[in-house]
Amino acid sequence: MKRALLALVLVVILAGAGLAYGLYWFAGETFTARGPLEEPVIVEVPKGSGLARITETLADAGVIADRDVSKLIFKLKVRESGKAAGLHAGEFQFAPGVSMAEVTDILASGKVVARFLTVAEGLTSPEVMALVSRAEALTGAVPEPPPATGTLLPETYHYTRGDSRAAVVARMEAAMKAALNDLWPTRAENLPIDMPEEAVILASIVEKETALASERPRVAAVFVNRLRRGMRLQSDPTVIYGLDPEDGDLGRPLRKSELEKETPYNTYVIGGLPPGPIANPGRESLAAVLNPAETDDLYFVADGTGGHAFAKTLREHNRNVAKWRRIERQRAGE
Repeated sequence: MKRALLALVLVVILAGAGLAYGLYWFAGETFTARGPLEEPVIVEVPKGSGLARITETLADAGVIADRDVSKLIFKLKVRESGKAAGLHAGEFQFAPGVSMAEVTDILASGKVVARFLTVAEGLTSPEVMALVSRAEALTGAVPEPPPATGTLLPETYHYTRGDSRAAVVARMEAAMKAALNDLWPTRAENLPIDMPEEAVILASIVEKETALASERPRVAAVFVNRLRRGMRLQSDPTVIYGLDPEDGDLGRPLRKSELEKETPYNTYVIGGLPPGPIANPGRESLAAVLNPAETDDLYFVADGTGGHAFAKTLREHNRNVAKWRRIERQRAGE
């Protein structure tokens, strides 16, 4: 009798051990198997989320199966991995079929989704603030009043959900200072500018005069040559900015009366540089004014191809202007 009872106990123990092993094996296989997700998805894990809340968030998004057994396996295996306390909050991207094990590694890595904000060259600071204000997933308001035009470096900035707008703007200001600190010591000798702030002013004019990177050093050379000779810069974008400093764009051609109107920024009227930048210049324009092309050019005008025709003398420039006027008339008649 005792032997039979002992045998029965052993059978029960072995059966239980086999079942436990089977369940453990099943949990391990489920944890590493292909998951149910069919399309890429971005999931936000809220700050302060514990493992239970993270599990529900993932199940609601379809990253793991929304079944009690699947959620239980996920929680048990994450705890077993030792990563439960190291799962991060933020936005995470998951690929189709991602396994529970891969989900755990992604959350533990802290590699949140990077968002990007591209600031084009030649925008005024109010225009940049409008971009920052519209950027998704940023928090808080933009600085008021906005930073001065010329203090923000145009480039692509990455950020993550929850970053503040003020912090992104501060990075733009820091990037401009860093660019100036990097480029100013490399400037050519005998430039007619004495301070980095003057380089930003001149670079902003170059930025608005041409969109072609290849032309920037030559456009810069024209203005540098004119400054050296005491000639007025006669730049249309400076006139426009003086009339509309918000975005520096009238939406129409300048009138002759506006070219003659005296404002602090009208370089047809004032000598030297205007009192401040007319746009936020990019690094290439800054580099161009600090190391302009070596030419004797004093004039340039649009050539109808998107670029400009340059000239050393007024007579040559007038011929180029006449060509451009013919092109304008032909286009107007089309």
